[in-house]
Amino acid sequence: MNICVVGLQWGDEGKGKIVDILAENSDIVVRYGGGSNAGHTVVIGDERFALHLLPSGSVRPNVVCVIANAVVVDPEVLIQEIDGLALRGISLDGRLFISENAHVVLDYHKREDQLREESLGKQKIGTTIRGIGPCYADKVGRSYAIRMSDFRNLDQLNEKLRTILEYKNKLFSALYGAQPMSLDVIAANCKTYAQRLVPFVTDTTELLHEAIGAGKSVLFEGAQGSLLDLDHGTFPYVTSSNSSSLGLPSGCGVPARMVDKYIGVVKAYTTRVGAGPFPTEQDNETGQYIRERGHEYGTTTGRPRRCGWFDAVAAAYSIKIGSVDSVALLHLDTLTGLKELNICKAYEIDGKQTTFFPANIDRLAKARPIYERLPGWQEELGEAKTFEDLPVAARSYLRRIEQVIGKPVEMIGVGPRRTQTIMKED
Repeated sequence: MNICVVGLQWGDEGKGKIVDILAENSDIVVRYGGGSNAGHTVVIGDERFALHLLPSGSVRPNVVCVIANAVVVDPEVLIQEIDGLALRGISLDGRLFISENAHVVLDYHKREDQLREESLGKQKIGTTIRGIGPCYADKVGRSYAIRMSDFRNLDQLNEKLRTILEYKNKLFSALYGAQPMSLDVIAANCKTYAQRLVPFVTDTTELLHEAIGAGKSVLFEGAQGSLLDLDHGTFPYVTSSNSSSLGLPSGCGVPARMVDKYIGVVKAYTTRVGAGPFPTEQDNETGQYIRERGHEYGTTTGRPRRCGWFDAVAAAYSIKIGSVDSVALLHLDTLTGLKELNICKAYEIDGKQTTFFPANIDRLAKARPIYERLPGWQEELGEAKTFEDLPVAARSYLRRIEQVIGKPVEMIGVGPRRTQTIMKED
């Protein structure tokens, strides 16, 4: 079976944990989009792995890992992750494959990202300053793009870099009064990157089609969340890629029809990082309670996440556009201790009620959430092994979410570890 795991909210849903669990029965795990701005966390026993570019299945030693075409690769970060796993006894030799067509994030992208964000003042969009947007912009512009295949010919790469830096430095100076960046430093870094990463570079589209043709099981891993999708999210407060499952076919060259099941991941509440409309946000004691119990601080940036009630309107929208079959709901344990819970089942916009999420931020900013109140519970959930082990109120909360979003919740997270996951279905 080929499976896609995708976030249904504004990212940070816990996709890493679900991918890690499903990777046990997968031959290949594919990261199909995004860059090092993603932060996927896997907890095994007392060990915590924070991954940004490597697929979450990389912590399982027998799984083949693929970084596909639409990922923008920061070679410095990727090498750090490879070395970090090696120090913990996990080797990627012979099982990591990077698309030769994946674009490369270099220091001038990060510098451009920083200068642009600083220049926006109060209009900042909340970028992670990882150079993701500028790299995707160069990809679309084509003339100043560097891809992983370019590392195979350093002389040719240096000539490309010379042209690019000449342009970038003029841009930085004219628009921001910034000092020029050194071609020699960037070229030297690229030589180091090439020495380490070229052995992993290949045609991953061919690799994946051969694997699927041979009956291998492939697990596709989305980055960020569907509401951050460049085309279908809350633009401009989005990421620079198609982070919903709609990005899978173009991201790795595998048609959507070859995926047997789409699993959407949500938290038992809603969070987002940075600016942008957030109808169910609780900027109060409740939000702070969720933030502290759920350790809601960014894996990549460390920024505190905005927290609010579960938004079924938003989740149902992501399910629709992503053809999602079932849901993994995580962080249910975070809600322990709250006397009352709320589920947003509809919005009121300009006096009219709707259950369809408006991705346009002008309309979303006007949305008033219509809540359904349910009782909370006081019991800790970390030791629950089955659905029946959960308190009655927790079971009622889950059943109501299923009804409102229209899809079954098949996996329930009651803690950060692999073992703290309840499987409702096989």
